[in-house]
Amino acid sequence: LDHICKAAGQPVAPRLTSLGLGNIEGVEHFPAAIVPEGAFGKMAEVSAGKDTTTGHWEMMGLRIDEPFPTFPNGFDQALLDEIAREADIDGWLGNEAASGTEIIERLGPEHVETGKPIVYTSADSVLQIAAHEEHFGIEELFDVCEAARDLTIELGIARVIARPFVDAPGGSPNRFVRTYNRQDFSLKPPRATIIEGMLDAGLPVVGIGKIEDIFDGVGVSRAVHTAGNADGMHALRDCMRSLAGGLVFVNLVDFDMNFGHRRDPAGYRGAIEEFDEKLRWVEERVREDDLIILTADHGNDPTKTEHTDHTREYVPLVVYGGRVRGGVPLGTRATFADVAATIAQNFEIPYTCEGTSFLDEVWTG
Repeated sequence: LDHICKAAGQPVAPRLTSLGLGNIEGVEHFPAAIVPEGAFGKMAEVSAGKDTTTGHWEMMGLRIDEPFPTFPNGFDQALLDEIAREADIDGWLGNEAASGTEIIERLGPEHVETGKPIVYTSADSVLQIAAHEEHFGIEELFDVCEAARDLTIELGIARVIARPFVDAPGGSPNRFVRTYNRQDFSLKPPRATIIEGMLDAGLPVVGIGKIEDIFDGVGVSRAVHTAGNADGMHALRDCMRSLAGGLVFVNLVDFDMNFGHRRDPAGYRGAIEEFDEKLRWVEERVREDDLIILTADHGNDPTKTEHTDHTREYVPLVVYGGRVRGGVPLGTRATFADVAATIAQNFEIPYTCEGTSFLDEVWTG
């Protein structure tokens, strides 16, 4: 957050300022509130890794002690051959660690000509398969990814990701552009999370964005897939209008996909400002006993120059609602699982994890 402020200027985000984002210990360049309306702190990750799956699972109470495997030199050719046979494709392009936008731009023309999907990875535990939506087909891409998922479960790869792309619009500096029709094919959580506990208690869990994919559908009673941050906030507002109670779990992908990985601090600043505006708009639907938690599943510093991957760092924690005491410093939480413990206490669900609930620290009762 400080790096974004220094590189692109302070975001104009009055709501996040008033809630106490800038009051978190260690934040120096985002404005602090004189009297924050929310409780504020930061969380450390105890799981091994820094990827999407690890962060979301820990947030819901599941610690991962062994990091998911990574493939800096690409994937074994025998494995790719087996996937190709199962998916009935003629072979692959790529098979390297690469930036998604770069490898699609570089190999996209050959893909369109040959019909061979582009396979690549990153510093995280992902097998990514890119294909043109029109020349290859979106459903065909998903079929290839499902075959890859089935054949990589024993390897423990966290996610197989479908990366569809299309021709870029006229005037674009690039030939191709990725779309929001991506889909993540994740491993199933090996142990129960708090969202499974909620379903067992008869409480709904709505996953907005790629939440359903990250948990392979386990613990999610309703899924809403979205096309970016603004769409995700619209979906949240709709849920707040229609849902009597339960958990709405929202992932806003643009911060990561469009600005963190692409090393765009100015774009990241703009996304923070857009989120701030949408947050105030969504809050028109907030009820007195709603508990709102703003946080993240990992870092993705857009000012880094040595790579385009996630960064392991503290994540912010801002908590507020009609019954939350403002100005409460929550300090540095030892694990993301404090969120799961807080959810469990809030809904009176018997669930055990390493986290420590902060509900009593903030709730007025």
